[in-house]
Amino acid sequence: MSLPPQLVDEARAFADGSRTPVEPRDAATVVLMRPGDAGPEVYLLRRQTSMAFAGGMCVFPGGGVDERDFDHTVAWAGPPPATWALRLGASEELARALVCAAVRETFEESGVLLAGPSADEVVADTTGADWEADRLALEGKDLSFTDFLDRRGLVLRSDLLGAWSGWCTPVFEPRRFRARFFVAALPAGQRTRDVSTESSSVTWLGAGEACDRVDAGELGMLPPTYLTCLEIAQHASPVDVLAAAGDRVVEIFTPEVEGRGAGATLSAPAHLAPLVEARLE
Repeated sequence: MSLPPQLVDEARAFADGSRTPVEPRDAATVVLMRPGDAGPEVYLLRRQTSMAFAGGMCVFPGGGVDERDFDHTVAWAGPPPATWALRLGASEELARALVCAAVRETFEESGVLLAGPSADEVVADTTGADWEADRLALEGKDLSFTDFLDRRGLVLRSDLLGAWSGWCTPVFEPRRFRARFFVAALPAGQRTRDVSTESSSVTWLGAGEACDRVDAGELGMLPPTYLTCLEIAQHASPVDVLAAAGDRVVEIFTPEVEGRGAGATLSAPAHLAPLVEARLE
């Protein structure tokens, strides 16, 4: 998709040093998946048009790392923070906070909780009034995620997540995020709920169908969301996606302006170029 001329001019100003980019905030995003007839289906939220960042766009659950995601050591099962630090290209402290943010944001924005009473269990149902009260307290920052898990005697199941990719908002954007993308399968027994105050609607869509709808102008997506759907669609099931994530090491990619004038576009990671070219044929 071609970029507006004004945006291209702004990007050039950052490239030649005339303007200084905003420091990005660390964030976590989770591609929540379930099996579908034509491959993995993904959970998408359409952000309120009034939102300052990505208003009206379809996104995965996620958001910025909260200071309290760095709180005292959370009860933890699965790969330890040191392993996540290697996978995410981050310090051990930040890696732990990113995983906490990923699980917290998924619960806040979908009602799905990747945690359980032990390392071998996952919460079966989070639809009760008491769960909703805690979700609202988390969303309103009246409760920290670590205190929430401690109070309920739960352990965070980091083994239910896979590291997938890393994206940084282009330098010309006034609000920037350095986001690690995770993948996770919808736990058995749990179901998503339309609960996020930041979204106007939610839906499950096949990853490939989501790309088709964007190409047809029926949905709006930022490039990282679109390209992630495109990549997820190459796999037959959520199990296959998680297997593909097993040995991934995340590298942060910052899209840059390519070309000039009306033909200027944003760059994409080299390993995704064949998928993008195939869509254009």
